[in-house]
Amino acid sequence: MDLQLQGKTVMVAAASKGIGYAIALQCAREGANVSIASRDPAAITAAAEQIAEQTGARVQGYCFDAKSADSIDAWVQATLTDFGPVYGLVVNAGGPPPGQFQQFSDADWQAAFELTLMSAVRLIRGVLPSMQSLGSGSVVAVTSSSVKEPIDILLLSNVMRSGVTSLLKSLSQQYAADNIRFNNLMPGLINTDRLKGLNVKRAQVLNISADAVKKQQEAELPMRRYGETQEFANAAAFLLSPAASYITGVTLAIDGGKMKTVW
Repeated sequence: MDLQLQGKTVMVAAASKGIGYAIALQCAREGANVSIASRDPAAITAAAEQIAEQTGARVQGYCFDAKSADSIDAWVQATLTDFGPVYGLVVNAGGPPPGQFQQFSDADWQAAFELTLMSAVRLIRGVLPSMQSLGSGSVVAVTSSSVKEPIDILLLSNVMRSGVTSLLKSLSQQYAADNIRFNNLMPGLINTDRLKGLNVKRAQVLNISADAVKKQQEAELPMRRYGETQEFANAAAFLLSPAASYITGVTLAIDGGKMKTVW
């Protein structure tokens, strides 16, 4: 299938590794111009070089802090200057730290709010005028399966990512007439460094090995395995693309059938 991303500019946040990197790589394979960003300047530069080398696409890496309004604005403005109008945006950020309710201070809640929810607000607000000028656009937010089935040790993420999901659903109604689409993707157990780190935390609580945690989780999955970042990226690239032109307001689980909810 031709996703019709050729020559379109797509911004992907938190793209130096993991899910963000895989999405950026897939968009580049489809011929998109790709603007990627993360906190680590060396890592994002290396990621951009790797994607460009593998695909021949035009790729540029930028350093940004998802918690900083000024940093987000600088990335958006640099992308507009270097690439022109933005067609696609992937809202993505590293997750807030795990823990239980009594562990978190007001500062912890505020930091999670800035990292997860306000980064989405600011990124979308930054690119909307560009999408309106094009007469089309697509925003995909990477949230979590926790927005439908809360995860015990991820309270901050449960709350803030639910806010992102609600934000995109609301915007899908408001901007549908402008031909700008908003969709959410919920990763289940995808084989990333983030998941490996969480498994170490779970292993400590359960007094077992991280490998044992992984085996327990895989045994509970209908597909009996973790998902791979490429599998997630395939779905993201489709929802970003004009090939999904009549899909908006959707929250799609990429979880190997783990969730038991109907809606």
